[in-house]
Amino acid sequence: MSVFFQEPAVLIIFSSYADFQISDGVAGDAEAEANAVFVTPFAGVDLATLDDSDDIETMRQAAEAAETDDFNPAIDAASGDAADALQVGKIKNKVLKLTGEVQVLNIKAAAAGDDTSSLEDKLAAEQKKLDTNIATDKASAGATSQSVV
Repeated sequence: MSVFFQEPAVLIIFSSYADFQISDGVAGDAEAEANAVFVTPFAGVDLATLDDSDDIETMRQAAEAAETDDFNPAIDAASGDAADALQVGKIKNKVLKLTGEVQVLNIKAAAAGDDTSSLEDKLAAEQKKLDTNIATDKASAGATSQSVV
């Protein structure tokens, strides 16, 4: 079960990936959808005050597992429009996963205070991957997107 803050006093609890996945629907808004899960709930919260990022990391890992364990085999087994919709869903899932990863790194950096040198390179690399997948999602705007759950 994953828990995170919406506001300092309000927790949102997700018991499974299906509760927070963003891959259904259409392409084009994955950035906003992923931010609604991993970033917006922390608006106005000093990330340095969070005890840890374990729950967010668990959610990120669930999105990663969906990519490797579910999306990849489903895409391989599908064809035509079904495969295309799953591929679009996989990109949206990558945006979700990477948004979670960037948020975890931001929380760790905030907790580290002035000593963030070990996190800066990783954060830059993950942000670059995120930007690439956001661009791919936007390029597919309006295309049908299918989840694996």
